Amino acid sequence: MTKSTLLLSFGILCFGTSCTKHEEVKEEAVKYLVTSPLLQDTTITKEYVAQVHAIQHIELRALEKGYLQKIYVDEGQEVRKGQLMFQIMPLMYEAELKKSEAEANYVGIEYQNTKRLADNNVVSKSELALAAAKVGKAQAEVSLAKTHLSFTTIKAPFNGIMDHFQVRLGSLVDEGDLLTTLSDNSKMWVYFNVPEAEYLSYKTNAKSDNQTNVKLMMANNEQFKYPGVVQTIEADFNNETGNIAFRATFPNPEGLLRSGETGSVLMTVPLKHALIVPQKATYEVLEKKYLYVLDDKGIVHQREITVGAEMPDLYIIKSGLKPGEKFLLEGIRKVKDGDKIGFTYEAPQQVITHLGTHSE
Repeated sequence: MTKSTLLLSFGILCFGTSCTKHEEVKEEAVKYLVTSPLLQDTTITKEYVAQVHAIQHIELRALEKGYLQKIYVDEGQEVRKGQLMFQIMPLMYEAELKKSEAEANYVGIEYQNTKRLADNNVVSKSELALAAAKVGKAQAEVSLAKTHLSFTTIKAPFNGIMDHFQVRLGSLVDEGDLLTTLSDNSKMWVYFNVPEAEYLSYKTNAKSDNQTNVKLMMANNEQFKYPGVVQTIEADFNNETGNIAFRATFPNPEGLLRSGETGSVLMTVPLKHALIVPQKATYEVLEKKYLYVLDDKGIVHQREITVGAEMPDLYIIKSGLKPGEKFLLEGIRKVKDGDKIGFTYEAPQQVITHLGTHSE
């Protein structure tokens, strides 16, 4: 080997060594941002699938048999209490009333004659009592006939909105046939199911305004402008689902909500000593969430965590992390389990503030 060849080989070796040292220095110079979980009381918003029902929603049925003679309202129309809605042909019932009134007049005259005879001791008091009983019976028949006649006119029992007609003008309806339904939408009852653990938390904090006041997210993902109040909880849990039904009442002055709608109830729930971490510090593998936790030597370790609740940009940790433990906040894609890293620590409150989210 010539002298020039030895010099060239030595130069290449030196150059390679210096590059390796330079890369090692650069690698050691990288510092990752780490933080700790924020431990404090906060509130979260729970979302529950809900069904919307009118405060009153009834079926209107025919009380007498006959032809539907008139319809005074239309489908979807707002009606007032006492407003005439349907008329069933009353001719037969008018005739029954006239017949019973005539019979009442007849027995009334009989009673007057019997009373005069009884006053003159021509007939016994028992015969007078029998005549009086006939009068009472005839008057009852008149009242019954009037009732049957009144049943041929169907009026609104409360202010509400008409639904789809089940019959048409001229239809022969029988007693009990469904004509339509009527809904009072001035207030709405919204039902939603709550798991047992959350029910117990609710009862524990039932005096809190945040617990009783709820909001409604409508099917178009817009929030209903009027808040509701939880007023009723059913008596029993559903053994199959482990849930219990809550009922919230919402005012509906503009009539936007209709019976049968769906949505989601948003209920604010307080949490004591919540352990809060930024979502961006976590990653997911096979539907499980993980953090990189640092030990005392600056070595990162993959740690599975369980998320108890979710907030904007934040997770509330149920298990897998303890207060005061440090975890990697940034660069989670650049490290692997067992790496030793340099790091810069940032207080959790500052981290949360930088996310633009403030816990309460």
